[in-house]
Amino acid sequence: MEAIYANVDSITSTKQTGLGSSQRRFHGALLVFLGLLSVFLLAGLIGLGVHYHSVRSSAEDVIDNLTERLQDSNNNLSSVSEERDLLLANLTEIAKEMEKLQSLSVQKKTCPAGWRMFRCSCYFLSSESGSWSRGRQDCREKGADLVVIDSTEEQTFLSTFTEVETWIGLTDRDEEGTWKWIDGTPLTLSYWATNQPDNGNGVPKVGEEDCVHIRSGKETEYNWNDLSCDASLRWICEKNAGV
Repeated sequence: MEAIYANVDSITSTKQTGLGSSQRRFHGALLVFLGLLSVFLLAGLIGLGVHYHSVRSSAEDVIDNLTERLQDSNNNLSSVSEERDLLLANLTEIAKEMEKLQSLSVQKKTCPAGWRMFRCSCYFLSSESGSWSRGRQDCREKGADLVVIDSTEEQTFLSTFTEVETWIGLTDRDEEGTWKWIDGTPLTLSYWATNQPDNGNGVPKVGEEDCVHIRSGKETEYNWNDLSCDASLRWICEKNAGV
């Protein structure tokens, strides 16, 4: 029996010795793994640090470059603004000088008796009535022609100059819908009344409406109307003022 117990103790001691050896090997392998992992982590952290430094350096370069460009743009904008202000100041001075010269020029010009001056032109309101063609003929006999309106200021003046229906020098006789002044210039500024021109609105009794007149008692911006050229109205003549 003692021999058997001795064998059992021997086997048990051998198993414990083998188990302890396996645990030591496992602990050793674990330490090696943890050591390698620490090395890799350290290497990764070093790599990230280097990359971060590189990215930060590049970002700083980009920011510096953008800042420099922005400063250059601000400098250029400031220069352009100064040039613009200088140009506007010069244009203002030129406009003042031109206004003075125009004023002196107007002061030296005169209009015949019965004519009214506005800027550098003379205007005549007929006392008789007739067709558009009759009005133009009368203006030509006076060394003038039916009025050509080429500015808002002139339109405003004429709207106060006459208080009756009056012919002006605008027609589409040559081509329906293509309005031209008697000097051949196309219509650019217009002051048509609401729903005008309508060429008679297709009413046979009215016929073609190819000539234009100023309506009395209407707003300055909306007092033109197309009418049959044979209608009987007064007219406005225009010619350059004389010295």
